[in-house]
Amino acid sequence: MSTLALHNAGVAIDGHWLLRGATMTLRAGNVTAFLGPNGSGKTTLLCVLAGLLTPSAGHVTLHGQDLHSFGRRALAQRIAFVPQDTHVSVAFTVREMVEMGRHPHLRRFERVRQRDHALVEDAMRRADVWHLARRPVTELSGGERQRVIIARSLATQADVLLLDEPTANLDIAHALDVLDLCQQLAHEGKAIGLALHDINAAARYATHLVLLSAGRLVTQGRPEDVLQAAQLNQVFDVCTDRTHAADGTPVFVFYRDRHEASNPDEGAARGETPS
Repeated sequence: MSTLALHNAGVAIDGHWLLRGATMTLRAGNVTAFLGPNGSGKTTLLCVLAGLLTPSAGHVTLHGQDLHSFGRRALAQRIAFVPQDTHVSVAFTVREMVEMGRHPHLRRFERVRQRDHALVEDAMRRADVWHLARRPVTELSGGERQRVIIARSLATQADVLLLDEPTANLDIAHALDVLDLCQQLAHEGKAIGLALHDINAAARYATHLVLLSAGRLVTQGRPEDVLQAAQLNQVFDVCTDRTHAADGTPVFVFYRDRHEASNPDEGAARGETPS
């Protein structure tokens, strides 16, 4: 079972803490969503988990072993990271880009094997980029390019997938497809970590939530425990209404109401906590 964990980890740059005192665990079978305003530390946390940033304090473990004891190739076989910025300057084809996900599994100068081709094709189909296989990545839209990078991460067959705002450039249908895919991958035994802005998507798809503010973990746990109006109001500086979709999933509506913010008794009567 994959377990990737932060232990009192922090990142400081020029004396400024981007992340501090972070302790949490990504487990196989779970979709963990990281929520928080811009600048709250979500991307920094993902980069620390991926081994792209070395903590200034604390440490990271994979299967109980210090993350930085793994070689680069071994780490790339186990953890796949999908950044928010998917700009590519070289005109690789989509297939070539997805095949790069197999490189950590190949020896030097070894060519892609039949099994690798099968995994690449499966990854392209699951990310819905199969029909783009021969297109140069530089000619794709931002959303299409995002799905190609997701396909590359799937081709690694890594046990841990970390995605930074994976739905940011996608239309509604493809955003839902990507979140459905993340849920399916978790059911297959992978550990999934997502940085999200969409709280309603997190409520529907995540099994575990981590709420951040100003570089610190405010709270973490099950969605129904984390997505409390008082906590959301405080962290995001908004007012929150909660309702439910037809299937019972909670739906959150956010607004900035200065009148109610200055009349806490009125907001409390409606079950809201003013910011």
